[in-house]
Amino acid sequence: MATLDTTPGTDTGHADFLRLDHQICFSLHAATRAFNGVYRAALKELGLTYPQYLVMLVLWEHDELPVKRIGEHLRLDSGTLSPLLKRLEAAGYVERRRSPEDERSVTARPTEAGTALREKALGVPKRIAAATGLDLAEISALRTQLNALAARLDAADPEALGGLG
Repeated sequence: MATLDTTPGTDTGHADFLRLDHQICFSLHAATRAFNGVYRAALKELGLTYPQYLVMLVLWEHDELPVKRIGEHLRLDSGTLSPLLKRLEAAGYVERRRSPEDERSVTARPTEAGTALREKALGVPKRIAAATGLDLAEISALRTQLNALAARLDAADPEALGGLG
């Protein structure tokens, strides 16, 4: 795999590194916005937003979890996750409870209505896959690449990224 030499002061011969259409971050941002639009349409009949759908996916997979673990799965902090859970609870899809062992710990689990919603959601991944125009092998390969990219970015040394030169 080719890499760009981004060492400060190195003349790479590419004067257009700062073009918007050359930024991977913008390509990912644009793809994310496009995905959000497709998911908005696919989730409309379920009455869920995309972030709420992600919470439900975690709960359908793991049943009851501490809120902290849900946040770890989704890479969300409690300040973002708590309002999502409150809205899902108000809709009747999630039940939150304080742990009897530790009052500070709150768990969440799908209610009966939340579990029933899973059946309605089964068609969502197929509709999203169809919207991408990719076959399942391409989707799997892209997901693998994106997961590897996220892992590399998580491991990046923030100190090495600071400073402009």
